[in-house]
Amino acid sequence: SPPGLLLLTSFLLHVKEDRASPTRLVCDNRLIQKYIVEAKDMEKRVSQCQALPALRCPAVLPLVDFTFQQWKSKSNETKRREILCDLALLLGAAAGAQGQVTDECGARQLSQLYRHANSFFLLLQTFSWEAGHWEPSCSPHSMEQTHISSIFLTYRQLVQGKLRFFFYDLAKVLCK
Repeated sequence: SPPGLLLLTSFLLHVKEDRASPTRLVCDNRLIQKYIVEAKDMEKRVSQCQALPALRCPAVLPLVDFTFQQWKSKSNETKRREILCDLALLLGAAAGAQGQVTDECGARQLSQLYRHANSFFLLLQTFSWEAGHWEPSCSPHSMEQTHISSIFLTYRQLVQGKLRFFFYDLAKVLCK
């Protein structure tokens, strides 16, 4: 679809800006650290926006917490699919919130979060260890939230947690 193509192109341009490739993102730990810092910054900036109203339609957010032991026991493909499900839910929440936020500051931060989350979503679709195309038919554990800040908190936790550890696991395989 044209919007999907546009997003993929902008991700590739962003990646080119950083002189990165999907493998470099995984192999160069500084890049994921950069995305963690950016997630923290977005969360901080949205908290500085004028009082943002509660969402009329609650955002359905993935529960992204995990135990390290459970995480280690999963295959890379299972981890990838789990993160894709989390990102799909997060993207839906951000898009839904964008339609409800009229404040320019909040809307700008939501737009940036959406772009970053979508970049990870597109990137993770390029890695696959099983035949077949990923279908968004997953049902991650979720919760409803009416506070916009919870979308940013969930995104930061996802990047700091599952994504960082997933890239660390991929680096063991791809960066020999």
